[in-house]
Amino acid sequence: MQETRWWRQEWGQSFPDGVKLSLLVPVYNERYLVGAMLERLLELEIPGIAAIEIVVVDDGSTDGSVEIVERLAAAHPRRIRFFPKAENEGKGAAIRTAVGEATGDLIVIQDADLEYDPSDLARMVRPFWEDGADVVYGTRFGGSGRRRVVYFRHAIGNRLITFLSNWFTDLDLTDVETCYKMFRGPLLKSIPIRSSSFALEIELTAKIAKRNCTVYEVPISYRGRTYREGKKIGWRDGVVALATILRYWLIDDLYKEDEYGGRILHNLDRSTRFNRWMAATIEPWIGDRVLEIGAGIGNLTHWLIPRDLYVASDANDNYLHYLRNDSAGKPYLEVARVDLDDGSTFADQRGRFDTVVCLNVLEHVRDPVAALRNMREALVPGGRVVLYVPRGRRLYSSLDEALGHRCRYEQAQLESELDEAGLELEYLASFNRASVPGWWWNGKVLRKRHFSRVQLKMLNGLVPVLRLLDRVLPWQGLGIVAVARRPD
Repeated sequence: MQETRWWRQEWGQSFPDGVKLSLLVPVYNERYLVGAMLERLLELEIPGIAAIEIVVVDDGSTDGSVEIVERLAAAHPRRIRFFPKAENEGKGAAIRTAVGEATGDLIVIQDADLEYDPSDLARMVRPFWEDGADVVYGTRFGGSGRRRVVYFRHAIGNRLITFLSNWFTDLDLTDVETCYKMFRGPLLKSIPIRSSSFALEIELTAKIAKRNCTVYEVPISYRGRTYREGKKIGWRDGVVALATILRYWLIDDLYKEDEYGGRILHNLDRSTRFNRWMAATIEPWIGDRVLEIGAGIGNLTHWLIPRDLYVASDANDNYLHYLRNDSAGKPYLEVARVDLDDGSTFADQRGRFDTVVCLNVLEHVRDPVAALRNMREALVPGGRVVLYVPRGRRLYSSLDEALGHRCRYEQAQLESELDEAGLELEYLASFNRASVPGWWWNGKVLRKRHFSRVQLKMLNGLVPVLRLLDRVLPWQGLGIVAVARRPD
C-alpha cells in the first residue's frame, strides 16, 4: 500500500525493522506508582517497534520517587535514562528536558500515575505507517476504550477546553488534554516548548495545527484518579489553558530552529492570493510534465496541479513528509528527494519533463551553473526551466540571511549563468515592484528575520493592488522571473 511505502522512504528502513520508540515519563511525587509504571513499560512489546527507550525526568520530587527511579535505572541502564531536577518547574519543563534527550523515531508522553494503559500504545503507532500520520492523540472520549467514571464537572471542563482549542486551531479533536500524544521524533524536536505547566498540551496542539501536521486520534482506556489518590491538575490549570489557547492563536512560534526559512514558508502558505499571483505569472510557460525543485510545503504546488505528471521535490526531510502526505489521492503527483547541489539525485529524473520549475531556490545553492545543468538534463529537448530569484544586491538584508540566501541576483548575473549552463533565455521580467520599500524597511532598517502576521495579512489582502502597481512603478521589482529553453 502507498502509505507503507511512505514509511519506508521516511525512515530509510525496511518496515517495520529498526523503528525506535521513546517514552517520556515526567515524575513529580509519585512514589507509590512510578515503580509499577516503569515495570510495565519495561515489559512493553509493540509490533513494529524494534527498540524502546524510557526517558524519565524527575521534576523535583520530595517523597522518595527519585530513589525508586534511580534503583530501576541502575538495574536497566540500557532501557531507562534518568534525569533528576533539583526544583519543581512543571510538567512542560520536564517534557522539554526529556525531548532534548530522546533519540527515538517516534516519541510519546507517558505519565507516571497509571491513569493510562501502556498496552494502548500499540494501536497508536499504526497510523504512522498505515496513514502517514505526523501526530497521533489517544482520546479518552473515543467511545471504544474502557474509562473509569469519576468527576463529571472535570469532564465537562475538559470538553469545554477541547471545544475552544478546536475553535481556534480548526482541528476536530475530542480530547486535547490527553496525556497520550505520539509524534514523529524529528517533528517534536523541531517544536519549541515554552510552557512549563500543563499548558504544554494546548501549546503543542496549537503548533502542530499551524504547521499543518497530519493528526489522527485513536481510542484509549483511562483509569482516572481522584484527588485523594493524587490527581494534580485543577481549575487553575483550566484558566491557564484558556489563556494559552489565545496566546498561541496570536503568536507564531513554530520552529526551534528556523531551518531553511521554515517559519517564513509556513507564513507565506497563508498568503493564498500572493501564491496565486506567482502561479498565474508562470502558468503560460508550464507544460504537462513538470518537475518542481524546492517545493517546500507545496505553497505553489497546489496552484500548478493537476498535470499529466507533476513531481514535487525537495532536499529537506520535513518538507518531503508534508508533500508525501499531501500527495494522497493524487495519482499524478509524485514526491522525490532532489538536491540541486547533488547531481546524483537527478539520475531518475533525466529527460522526463517538459518543464522544470525552480522558484526561490537557485540563490541557495553553492554552484548555480551546475544546478542549472542538472535542471537542463531533466528536460526533453525544447523543454523549459522556469525560474524565480530575488533581485537586487543592495536589498540583501537580515531577511535574506534568515532564508539562507547566498545572494540576490542582478539581471546580467542570471543571464550569464543560464548561458554557461547551455540554456537559451526566452523571457525575463521584473516581479513585485510595490513590495520593494517594505522589504528594504523590514530587512535593512529594522533588521527583522521574519514577517509579522499583520504584515502578511496586509500583503495577501493588497495583492490585487500590487498586481496593478507592478505594471506602472518605475523601479525594478523584488524578484526576477526568467524562462530558459533547452536547445533542440
